[in-house]
Amino acid sequence: MPKLKTHKATIKRVKISGTGKILRSKAAKSHLLTHKSSRQRNMVELSGADNKRIKRLIPYR
Repeated sequence: MPKLKTHKATIKRVKISGTGKILRSKAAKSHLLTHKSSRQRNMVELSGADNKRIKRLIPYR
């Protein structure tokens, strides 16, 4: 059976935490960040429905 390929666009958009959670960044983070709260700037955990899809796209992470 051949190796599974990693979806490179997904790797650029999500981060895997040390405990295995999949984190994504929120929208509106390109500029004008000084007046935005830290809750808006931080990464957020993916919902359970999306976790399964993302794990299939990045099999070796």
